[in-house]
Amino acid sequence: MENLRNCVSLVCIIMITLIVVLMLHATPCICYTSYVFGDSLVDAGNNDYIFTLSKADSPPYGIDFAPSGGKPTGRFTNGRTISDIIGEALGNKSFPPPYLSPDSLSNAVLGGLNYASGASGILDQTGTLFIGRIPLGAQISYFEQTRTYMVRAMGENGTRTFLSKALFSLTIGSNDVLNYFQPSIPFFEENKVSPTVFQDFMISNLTVQLKRLHGLGARKFVVVGVGPLGCIPFVRALRLVASGKCSVEVNTLIQGYNRKLSALLQHLNQELGPEAMFVYANSYDVVTGIIQNYRHYGFDNGEDPCCGGYFPPYVCFKGSNANMSSTLCDNRTKYVFWDAYHPTEAANIIISEKLLNGDQRFCSPLNISKLYSYNLPSWPME
Repeated sequence: MENLRNCVSLVCIIMITLIVVLMLHATPCICYTSYVFGDSLVDAGNNDYIFTLSKADSPPYGIDFAPSGGKPTGRFTNGRTISDIIGEALGNKSFPPPYLSPDSLSNAVLGGLNYASGASGILDQTGTLFIGRIPLGAQISYFEQTRTYMVRAMGENGTRTFLSKALFSLTIGSNDVLNYFQPSIPFFEENKVSPTVFQDFMISNLTVQLKRLHGLGARKFVVVGVGPLGCIPFVRALRLVASGKCSVEVNTLIQGYNRKLSALLQHLNQELGPEAMFVYANSYDVVTGIIQNYRHYGFDNGEDPCCGGYFPPYVCFKGSNANMSSTLCDNRTKYVFWDAYHPTEAANIIISEKLLNGDQRFCSPLNISKLYSYNLPSWPME
């Protein structure tokens, strides 16, 4: 596969160059390009191409994903992810394919690529129990390979100009927190550091990766904070939390991390601005609001998984007969949670709308729609 990726045909380069020239000279530019990094909340199928226990490649995953006709695509939900929905709203005609899928590089300038991987985290050690996964650092290394491909097609200056208009989203950190609280994980269990030290460790590692992306030409960043994991079915079962309640300990750590993340992004805006913009997406308050007011949003259930259950293996699957399959709720649009970890498409739609068009309570210093149309100052060409 690696040899195939490195073999870039002359015809392909010429086609991409022509497309980019047209896109860069269009006035106004109506193109939308997105590079997606993260975990299972936004994985579009990369884990289908690696050996891992973290997969969503079997029914009923994808049952409501129209482009596949209801077949699994590797997305860890019943339909679209948040990045899918946001991309559609901003005019993307197709979803960025998983980087590891065949011929994905041809889409590098036609809408972007998805590097996200289920079970991955900010820290390289996160997700070891699932064996295979692509940590954030490795995802960015894959983007480096994409960038090399783009430079071949359009040159260094053309690549820099093109990337300065694209959106770079990072939705990651949840698995780091989950691993911190889960028992029997060696790296996190032996001599476990305090929550404060752990938060700082996440922030310092994320800072390195954000600056790597900036050095590679990223200029418009959306960094999604960690949601209220203390309220998801898996954590509530793991920590024996009563119905209608959430784990205070888990959510307290997350809130501390999110405050530090918000402060980091403000600092980066000062340090690397004005030719870069870092947006903090406050998913914690968005999802908390949905859970607390689920009936207001049209849901009937704000705490149970639609598919699967509260007990091991916590997964959603369809067996060869009804007795072997996980329990599946009657109406997926009425549940906040799809499985023990992930939101339904119905919940993702609401979350996306808040991040796209909400005020500074949900996205700061500006929402994603405004970031998309935001004109960053240009910089001298080499």
